[in-house]
Amino acid sequence: MIASQTDRILELLARVTEADEVRTNHELALFDLQLLDSMKTVELMVALSSELGVEVSPAEFERDQWATPALFLNDIARRMRA
Repeated sequence: MIASQTDRILELLARVTEADEVRTNHELALFDLQLLDSMKTVELMVALSSELGVEVSPAEFERDQWATPALFLNDIARRMRA
């Protein structure tokens, strides 16, 4: 994934979680620290679709794949390649 895509994805994550730290600390426990919850996860799915064209349905979402910013980036990169 190119740097600009990574930056755009992290920008979305930072905006939804309201935590700029996700840009620099890719090992933050997003759900454990309550930066992401069910409502914010849906908000993130909508933002991914509308701003990046990446479709993630709740049926195919796995919380473990979005547990940290690093895992989230990997999952979105995989979906963008598909």
